[in-house]
Amino acid sequence: MDYVKTISVALLFLGISSINAQKKTTDTKKQEVVQKKAADNPAKCSNIKEGTFLRTNYPKNLWYMTVKDNVQTEFYNNGKDYIKSTMVFVDDCNYKVIVLEKTEQNNPVKVGDVFNNKVVATQDNYIKINSQLNGEQFDLVLMKAKENKK
Repeated sequence: MDYVKTISVALLFLGISSINAQKKTTDTKKQEVVQKKAADNPAKCSNIKEGTFLRTNYPKNLWYMTVKDNVQTEFYNNGKDYIKSTMVFVDDCNYKVIVLEKTEQNNPVKVGDVFNNKVVATQDNYIKINSQLNGEQFDLVLMKAKENKK
């Protein structure tokens, strides 16, 4: 009889915790829907023209990029290696990146490579870019780091 009571109490607590977990999951999903904002319309393509950028799925010590005066520099390996490129804007949202110099010899990017880039979408400080090189294309999402205001 004591086993039946113990099992009944255990099932009761398990049922209550399951209900609470479902409620929290539903509440979290509602908050995510409310917090999601629509992409900028039109895209704020000028956001790529200056600043420090991080890849959304990379820690800063593996990769980050700076853009200033139409020079894009990608830093790797805790900033020890870099690829420096010039940016040539075709229009507000389309630009070419021409590799000028690089320090890491194992990187397959070569000096003189030309990437055709297009800002596809922006949202707040996020920028989605479609990049093409030698017939291959890939999308990347960058986050523009907040500027320190003095």
